[in-house]
Amino acid sequence: MSVDEIPTPIGQLALQIIAMPADANANGDIFGGWLVSQMDIAGCVTANRLARGRVVTVAIDSMIFLSPVSVGAIISCYTKVINIGRSSMRIQVEVWSSEPDEIEKQKVTEGLFTFVAIDKNRRTRPVPQSVPQA
Repeated sequence: MSVDEIPTPIGQLALQIIAMPADANANGDIFGGWLVSQMDIAGCVTANRLARGRVVTVAIDSMIFLSPVSVGAIISCYTKVINIGRSSMRIQVEVWSSEPDEIEKQKVTEGLFTFVAIDKNRRTRPVPQSVPQA
């Protein structure tokens, strides 16, 4: 396999965490819900930066889990902004996994998250037009 054929994450690294035993079932496989939670946090990091303030998750498009994740794996969540509306942001989140003693990463899942910027009264507010660089 050439360097051009090696799959690589899309977007920027937004969150990295180690999968722990409390996040797994009795067989040592990480719960899918835990991974979705980490994806939501990673997307929120990016959405908060774009919105310059509080955001809420309003939708998650379909997800397919491509491979299981074991306890001890390093989980990396990458985000890519798909589009920014008046108050909403659509952010693609990819999850990649690697073993602590390996460099190679394996794609685990991806999903499209929609966040909405809200104010202190929990009402939607516009996303600022000039967006800070990551």
